[in-house]
Amino acid sequence: MAAKSLPALRVIDPVWTQIRAESERLVDSEPALASFVYASVLSHARLEDVVINRVAAHLDHGDVSGELIRRVYEQALDDDPAIGDDFRADIQAVFDRDPACDRMIPPVLYFKGFAALQTHRLAHWLWTHDRRDFACYLQARSSIVFAVDIHPAARIGRGVMLDHATGFVAGETTVIEDDVSILQGVTLGGTGKDCGDRHPKIRRGVMIGAGASVLGNIEVGAGARIAAGSVVLREVPAGKTVAGVPAKIVGDAGTQPAYAMDQVFDVFDPGI
Repeated sequence: MAAKSLPALRVIDPVWTQIRAESERLVDSEPALASFVYASVLSHARLEDVVINRVAAHLDHGDVSGELIRRVYEQALDDDPAIGDDFRADIQAVFDRDPACDRMIPPVLYFKGFAALQTHRLAHWLWTHDRRDFACYLQARSSIVFAVDIHPAARIGRGVMLDHATGFVAGETTVIEDDVSILQGVTLGGTGKDCGDRHPKIRRGVMIGAGASVLGNIEVGAGARIAAGSVVLREVPAGKTVAGVPAKIVGDAGTQPAYAMDQVFDVFDPGI
């Protein structure tokens, strides 16, 4: 007698489960948004479809339709399903770190930093698959729609939070590793007209404060913290806080600055 086959294990997706539950409560509490929430979330079977449809809706234009962008994003996900894991990690990052975000649904529905980051993930996939003009088109649309300008070649990890995001710029050879938090007005740029590898390398767990500029092919070490308004022209050691114009080391960054999001530090001696 043949052995009885075991039932397939159910795949558990806690982020998607939570977002669906929050969407149902949203419909109950704000009926005026019911059709928007159903179309955006509850009519879909998986989180990937929700995210790519929201991105496509933001970017929809007479030149290139949102429907075309959605279909291309589906191609990217079919080729690299791990992009869906990036979605989840980025949502979790915002939920964990942004004190204004008390649910998981707001990044998906409302936060342009999250939408701009997921637009870049598609643009980067296109860039690496030799579809560079389409990638540049998405960069341009993202700049217009979200006020965020990330070169499609820039490499960005998962669990990244672009808080507010307005005015964020990242150049072609920028690298941003996992679990980084970046506030508005940050520039990760070059120092002039140098060619080749010319942009910053932001290592894991870094926090970059609002209005900071990190310029040149320099490394910001893991777990470092860059104070708001600083101009960083030299490498930043892991676990240190830098501040000023030009930036100097002013102390230790503390534990997990990208999660703590603490932008206050002791007044330092200008003679350092």
